[in-house]
Amino acid sequence: MIVGVDVGTTVTKAALIGTDGRSVRSAAAPSRLVRRGTEVEQDLEDVLSTVASVVREVCAGLDGPVDAVALTGQGDGLWLRDAEGRAVRPPISWQDGRASALVEQWRAEGDPDGVMARVFALTGSGLFPGSHAALLAHLAAHEPDSLHRATVAGYCIDAVLQRLTGVVSVDASDASLPFLDVRRRAYVDEALELCGVAPWRHLLAEPAPPGTVFALDAAGAEMLGLPVGTPVTAGPYDLQACGFGSGTVDEGDATMVVGTTLACQVLTTDATVRPGDEPAGMWLCTPDPATYLHVMPSMVGTAGVDWALRTLGLEVGALDGLLADSTPGAGGVRALPYYSGAGERAPFVDPRARGRLDGMTLATTPADLVRAVCESVAYAARHCFDRLGLSGEVAACGGGTRSQGWLQIFADVLGTDVHVPREPLVGARGAALVAWNSLGVAVDVEAWRADRDVVRPSAAAPGYETGYRRYLDDLALARTSWGHESSGLGAAS
Repeated sequence: MIVGVDVGTTVTKAALIGTDGRSVRSAAAPSRLVRRGTEVEQDLEDVLSTVASVVREVCAGLDGPVDAVALTGQGDGLWLRDAEGRAVRPPISWQDGRASALVEQWRAEGDPDGVMARVFALTGSGLFPGSHAALLAHLAAHEPDSLHRATVAGYCIDAVLQRLTGVVSVDASDASLPFLDVRRRAYVDEALELCGVAPWRHLLAEPAPPGTVFALDAAGAEMLGLPVGTPVTAGPYDLQACGFGSGTVDEGDATMVVGTTLACQVLTTDATVRPGDEPAGMWLCTPDPATYLHVMPSMVGTAGVDWALRTLGLEVGALDGLLADSTPGAGGVRALPYYSGAGERAPFVDPRARGRLDGMTLATTPADLVRAVCESVAYAARHCFDRLGLSGEVAACGGGTRSQGWLQIFADVLGTDVHVPREPLVGARGAALVAWNSLGVAVDVEAWRADRDVVRPSAAAPGYETGYRRYLDDLALARTSWGHESSGLGAAS
């Protein structure tokens, strides 16, 4: 058995997973987010305590040692550590918006010589406020002491890895955004220079070669309650791990992660940045050097629906009933799902992006409002997949897939079957699959893929095609107005 550990933004999960892809037992523990306006931070010691808690829980009472600990988790953000792996300042979340004003300067909309366009041409990565580039540049200008105290500028997974094994490393999937040439798996110095962070290049760990296996040191073994020397793998990060755990293993296959964020991604062997592409999304290295993951990760997925339910005083458990009480088209109510204070990062980047609800009347019901938000997130997924060039089958995972009504909306808007794995902890499952491969253990991937349910488009699908075109029109109009509205960016500069 392998212990798959998924260190999420708000919850850490672990599962004991066998070579058949099935989990024997699982555990979860919440972690804390600290929000101050647009700033979002975490506590490394709190995150480590959740990892220790869930691993100890799932391993309690086992007859023998586990084969490995397989780590995955949230990406982006900035986790600054010293040589011992201690945080030199609170880790900054990928949700953070303190660098919004800087990204807006880099964006220089339509300017091919702007920083964002030039970095995108070099690496295929769209810069956004919660990315390494923006956060390093912001700290260099406003908090240089933190950078001077740091030995490593990393991410969540490698921060946990360092404390479990004593090794400073990074998975190539994490390192892909924003400075890596994914085809060479090497940092692009010109991209660092364009972002003004070349002096801090020494803080970036070199990506680990594919198939690298680490081992628990004495401190890590004590933390997890496992033997010293237990194998550890670290990566890929959660978007990719969720894809593998959902059965996305062939070129052209797609995954839609309906979690706090909405991530749409396609496996491809082509990582070419095409002239004229809007600088957004990213290409990620995978464990196979010949394959890449092209990702469009929108900022808001389930978080937008949670906001709507909370604002209306309703519980998450009411979602399917509400969707049943409102017909497709939400009684004429239309929404734009850009509720993050940091704006949007895919399929376009704009720190000024804000959510909207339109078309309400006195006859509008709470069910209409909730359905409109659910439909808008599905339209955002369609927009992302249109950018990615969807051609294969679509798998879906994440907390949002627990709603059958919402899954039906996704299938109708995308106009294709949506495959949903029966095993819920797909991130931990994907990390375990990578770990088995790294250990040289054969896994029946087709059996993993077969363990899924299918949601097919309904008779409502043609109407959603019209709704999607209206959504794109609404978005185009909104994008012209965001530049003229106050978004508080000046306070972040």
